[in-house]
Amino acid sequence: MRVEKVSYQINWQAFKPGASFFIPCLNPATAIQDITRVTKRLKFKIVTRVVIHDGVQGVRVWRV
Repeated sequence: MRVEKVSYQINWQAFKPGASFFIPCLNPATAIQDITRVTKRLKFKIVTRVVIHDGVQGVRVWRV
């Protein structure tokens, strides 16, 4: 998955309901669009929030 021109390897098989991951980004709106495009293709229901984790802004994604 590419977010803001950076490739991320996400183990989609291990991304079970209740699990989450964090993607650091400068433009959260664009990052959420990129993430949503992939998860819609996989038919995953997700919740996203813009968060600051250890002083780094990014998007946290939960599968519901």
